[in-house]
Amino acid sequence: MKPIAPAATPSSAAAPGTQIRPAIRTHDLTKTYGVGPTAVTALDAVSVDIAAGAFTAIMGPSGSGKSTLMHVAAGLDEATAGRAWIGDVEITALSDDDLTRLRRDRVGFVFQTFNLMPTLDARANILLPTKLAGRRPDIAWFEQVVGVLGIGDRLTHRPAELSGGQQQRVAIARALVARPDVIFADEPTGALDSASGQAILDFLARSVAELGQTVVMVTHDRTAASYADRVITLADGRVVADGPLLDAGPALPAGRIGG
Repeated sequence: MKPIAPAATPSSAAAPGTQIRPAIRTHDLTKTYGVGPTAVTALDAVSVDIAAGAFTAIMGPSGSGKSTLMHVAAGLDEATAGRAWIGDVEITALSDDDLTRLRRDRVGFVFQTFNLMPTLDARANILLPTKLAGRRPDIAWFEQVVGVLGIGDRLTHRPAELSGGQQQRVAIARALVARPDVIFADEPTGALDSASGQAILDFLARSVAELGQTVVMVTHDRTAASYADRVITLADGRVVADGPLLDAGPALPAGRIGG
């Protein structure tokens, strides 16, 4: 079993003017699918620092590498080359068992499809990660999260009894309740109407501002990205812009793989 390695000195700068410790770091992160002449590089030596306590969007068209960057940086997929850290832990040096524990204890996920258990009510869905980890939930924190998300009157409802927007709020609460170091949100408004999507983006922004959470959101939508403090824009597996949304550049043509 590989030991948990300490972080190395950051190799890339955070957003201009930012001196906050990074929650996520990558150095020359590369992901290649296939081998030989048919190989496709979805990430091409990407080095970024993502600040803790901030709302960061990873933006780009389909095929730009944005989802691949999230999956590798979150430990959901293996890098072909390069290094990645969550906080001070180099995840690219971990064994499978250590990586599983780190994801369980320090990372929250919000997906486009909600991924709620249909037989459990909202309360049980939210508390499921702490139950699986064998930990006693912090009830005061649970109530604070539920209050911020406005779902206190829906806790006894099962997913089929909730709207799409309410289901996504339950999924966000589930990600928040374990107090993870970072929440990764992959196109969290993609299955919602515009009003529900706007509400979810507002809740994510409030979780940063009011709960001190770190959120990294993958999106192809400039409106969604406008809620973030910083936008990292990818094209063809490379970072092509980094800063406020105004600096994120125009829409870019889609690449071949690894949205």
